[in-house]
Amino acid sequence: MGKVSEAIDILEALGLPKAQQNERSALTILALIDLKEDTPWSESKKRAIKIHDILLYVHKYYGKKYAENTRETIRRQILHQFEQAGIVTRNPDNPFRPTNSPKTCYAITDDALETLKKYGTTDWQVALHEFVKKKGKLIEKYEKRKKKYLIPVNLPDGTSIDFSPGRHNELQVKILTEFQTRFCPNAKVIYVGDAARKLLYIDEKLSKELKIPITKHD
Repeated sequence: MGKVSEAIDILEALGLPKAQQNERSALTILALIDLKEDTPWSESKKRAIKIHDILLYVHKYYGKKYAENTRETIRRQILHQFEQAGIVTRNPDNPFRPTNSPKTCYAITDDALETLKKYGTTDWQVALHEFVKKKGKLIEKYEKRKKKYLIPVNLPDGTSIDFSPGRHNELQVKILTEFQTRFCPNAKVIYVGDAARKLLYIDEKLSKELKIPITKHD
């Protein structure tokens, strides 16, 4: 594998969400540790670097040119998540510097650096385990936070389902818990879905009896 593919593999192993398992995120972390295509992971370095310089590095060593207006995307959709995952620290030279300061810079954390240096060696799995044990996986943190805001509902047949938060789903909950019990208490629920999960619940037997086929694409 090339360095970009290896970096994506590392980000997945570290527990970054799917949105950060991509080429742009991989190139960002490679720039952070000054790792060129032919440089072994064991030679990863710690250095403070601005987003503008990350773009220049990626263009020079990996031939990928990003527009200057990409900086905000990298900050919000990559570096912010790297910070949350314990991979990167912002302004290590001055933690009180405002985010929008032109001097804002980022650096790999010591724990992440030592872990990355082990990639491709027999010590990788042990180092990875220790990092995850210490920092946790960001994807699991997100899932835990998401579950905190789920809206539980019991359907007439006793099935329990969880709606993701949102005004549309709050309306669905009221239909199932207030409208149904008040105006059609003997009605059966055939299908329920929300934006996050299209097939949240389906009574397949009843659906077939009524000749109403329902798939996740409907």
